[in-house]
Amino acid sequence: MSIFDDTTKKLMKDLEVRNIHAVPHVTKVVVSVGVGKHRDIKGHVEAVEKDLAAITGQKPQVRVARKAVAGFNVRTGNVVGYRVTLRGKRMEDFVTRFVNITLPRVRDFRGISLTSLDNNGNLSIGLSEHLPFPEIHPDKTDVIFGVQSTFVSSAKDKKTARALFSALGFPFKSQEQMDEEDVQLETTSSRAAKAKARIATAQNTSV
Repeated sequence: MSIFDDTTKKLMKDLEVRNIHAVPHVTKVVVSVGVGKHRDIKGHVEAVEKDLAAITGQKPQVRVARKAVAGFNVRTGNVVGYRVTLRGKRMEDFVTRFVNITLPRVRDFRGISLTSLDNNGNLSIGLSEHLPFPEIHPDKTDVIFGVQSTFVSSAKDKKTARALFSALGFPFKSQEQMDEEDVQLETTSSRAAKAKARIATAQNTSV
């Protein structure tokens, strides 16, 4: 029995749903990587494609620029990244590995912010490095890049989506943790503003 079977039974009870087809579930996972300024470096692009294929177990789809962006030196048709869409068994295996292996290996990981959930019931998680994925060996990879994983669900709102992903094992931050982080951020911003004001005052005084 898979984690998805257990989750369905748990959600039917927690959400008081009688029809198994009405239980929210993950429909697909979209894993994407951008190549940015390295798009013209063949070795970098090839390494990204190879590692993403190893992570997902599926050949990545090339994403190209649909229109030119002069400010970023991007021409129409340039490779801007890669994307993989997972469904079925591969999707289930990816979710299981992501929750039980990848996230615990993320440096200084303290939980997933509730802001990662959108109003359509989807969960988006970005990792600044792809090294936590178990398929990647740091001593054998040629480049380090960020990975964006979007878990698309049939949930209709954030509350139901949170129940779904929590049941699957995704560790969300508590409201207390988020409030504490907001306070720390405000304190840091306040200190930076005061320091900037002191510098400005000193400069005006010395003129």
